[in-house]
Amino acid sequence: MSTATADADFGASFPPEPRRGSSAQARLVLTRAQFLTKPLLRTAIDSLPGELRLMSGYHLGLWDEHGTETATGSGKGMRPALVLAATAAAGGTPETAVHAAAAIELVHNFTLIHDDVMDRDALRRGRPTVWRVWGIDNAILVGDAMHGLAVRTLAEAPVSSPQSVIQLTDSVIELCLGQQRDCAFETRQHITVDECLTTVQQKTSSLLGCACVLGALAASAPPPVVERMNWFGRELGVAFQLVDDLLGIWGDPARTGKPVGNDLIRRKRSLPVVAALTSATSAGRDLEALYRANHPLSPAEVARAADLIVAAGGKQWAHTESQRYLHSAIGPLLDHPAAADLLHLADAVVHRDR
Repeated sequence: MSTATADADFGASFPPEPRRGSSAQARLVLTRAQFLTKPLLRTAIDSLPGELRLMSGYHLGLWDEHGTETATGSGKGMRPALVLAATAAAGGTPETAVHAAAAIELVHNFTLIHDDVMDRDALRRGRPTVWRVWGIDNAILVGDAMHGLAVRTLAEAPVSSPQSVIQLTDSVIELCLGQQRDCAFETRQHITVDECLTTVQQKTSSLLGCACVLGALAASAPPPVVERMNWFGRELGVAFQLVDDLLGIWGDPARTGKPVGNDLIRRKRSLPVVAALTSATSAGRDLEALYRANHPLSPAEVARAADLIVAAGGKQWAHTESQRYLHSAIGPLLDHPAAADLLHLADAVVHRDR
């Protein structure tokens, strides 16, 4: 289903800015989802043996590396909130979807632990990453354990089906393919924007689409509704990644928990970077020269790279595309009052600073 088809089918007119009060409503939706999901997440983590429990709970912000309880928090909880919001939009109740919400959060966090290893990221949410505290081998193993825990949690849901488990596992396979291709980009000199977008649809959109599908399945929704939820989540996933890429370059470290220009330090070929590199501008060519340099980029060179992306149009392109994908996601849902929570979350994905 193309963006043009979705727009034509539903005839939506799109607001250029977040809906009034949407930010406050999104915070409420996220807080409610955390309140409903956290007890089950805690029970699941507590079921893990020995060091696996300690490392998982540390990553989720339940305690420090010694097991002392903390109030660090475990991130925004966007994906479980999407599960519960999709359930509501499909006419279901939170009780039927809370296991799916917890499962999707466990999957998301297992991928973060593994991403940190592959990217050699030292910080996550302002704290040392699992591999920095316990080593690479342990980080890989605890990620695998959380993946297994996610499948078990979903299978134990009061309203569960083989279709839900298949959806979750297929999404994990798809996001692994996206991650493999993303890693392959690091050794390639020439990458197109379309190749990047395809990888994003696999690596990021697959799990957001899965979250919305699991919510619809928990509500026993008919296939057309399930497909609509999948469309929403997948289009929103691209918007999410575009904003994430912008924050990876221009985000405030106090908000993102990562160094200034983190993606540029790593010479990551994120979407704004690739848009700049393929812009056929002098700024794009200068950026390519910086990316090909054999030495680590100095702070001054990182700042210059960011300026070159702006000059080549990469930053503006990413911002415009994030809005376009947001509009594509929400178009089919604008006239459905039961989808209000999904619309608030969609605004929060695009209009955020971390």
